[in-house]
Amino acid sequence: MARSEVVVDLAALRHNVALLAGLAPGAETMAVVKADGYGHGAVEVARAALEAGATWLGSCSTQEALALRAAGIRAPILAWLDAPDEDLAAGIAADVDLSVSSLSDLRRVEEAAEEADARPRLHLKIDTGLSRNGCQPHDWPELVEAAKKHEVVAVWSHLACADEIGHPSVDLQAKRFDDAYDVARSHGLAPKRHLANSAALLTRPDLHFDIVRPGIAMYGLNPVQTDHDLRPVMSFRSHVALTKRIPAGESVSYGMTWTAGEDTTLALVPAGYADGVPRALSGRMEVLLNGKRRPVVGRVCMDQIVVDCGNDEVREGAEVVLFGDGRRGEPTATEWAELTGTIDYEIVCGMYRPRVRRIFT
Repeated sequence: MARSEVVVDLAALRHNVALLAGLAPGAETMAVVKADGYGHGAVEVARAALEAGATWLGSCSTQEALALRAAGIRAPILAWLDAPDEDLAAGIAADVDLSVSSLSDLRRVEEAAEEADARPRLHLKIDTGLSRNGCQPHDWPELVEAAKKHEVVAVWSHLACADEIGHPSVDLQAKRFDDAYDVARSHGLAPKRHLANSAALLTRPDLHFDIVRPGIAMYGLNPVQTDHDLRPVMSFRSHVALTKRIPAGESVSYGMTWTAGEDTTLALVPAGYADGVPRALSGRMEVLLNGKRRPVVGRVCMDQIVVDCGNDEVREGAEVVLFGDGRRGEPTATEWAELTGTIDYEIVCGMYRPRVRRIFT
């Protein structure tokens, strides 16, 4: 085993994608693989998602989309947020669909299309209330009119609070989205529509429209805590590098924040905050070791953590599961997120580290 490993279960991912696509049988499925597949590996995840029934891929940037193309993936890809100096011409030449939120966006795409000598495929984004990128409603008719000479594939937007079931903003955003679509239709366009993220896919079938965009749910992490059979795809494991017996009264790690109340066996694990273990978990986390959950004692260090094993015998080299799918009783990425006051998206996205080996099963 490497110092520490992220294990990506592609069978679980295929299961999740098939389940999610099945919940929206009237829509196509855009598997969101931005940010290196939420830390899981964009190319491998994209291939598995397409095998399981996804028909589109979603990336943040054109560069992310081009990496998929370089790996031989030919499925439709949407890239939706680029820096002003991004090479859009390369994306257009590679048949990457581009999102447009303003007239200045459109001008950049048109210039890139001339450079690429190719026709751009556009997804026009309307800001329905998230107030990130997306065209404001008062500018929307002008953008639609200017864009209609190109191939407008879709009108789309993104929901702010779909993970809060019953939140009134969802219906408000849906109404604004409908209004924007009506404007596009009135200008002679017949675009597809896509609005539903993971949460809306799971809870709002009325918002599935033509394409759904599962992100976090595809990776087995449920943003709305429904009872769907989603299976976490990522696990994080290391091994015992050293064991030692210490007497009562001895302390552990920087600051000596934990002191043994009785003689105990400690297991040293070579994974720390440089490997993705949040320092905020100091004194709060557990791991699975020899079939039991055991506390990590003392502060999380840059390179290591220390596990209290009591009077149990533990061998050097034994597997240590820091988080997984929970089926063996081990902690999960969601548990880490709850303990540190964040979301599990951040946990898994942060697990791609130079000295952490990523393997696929």
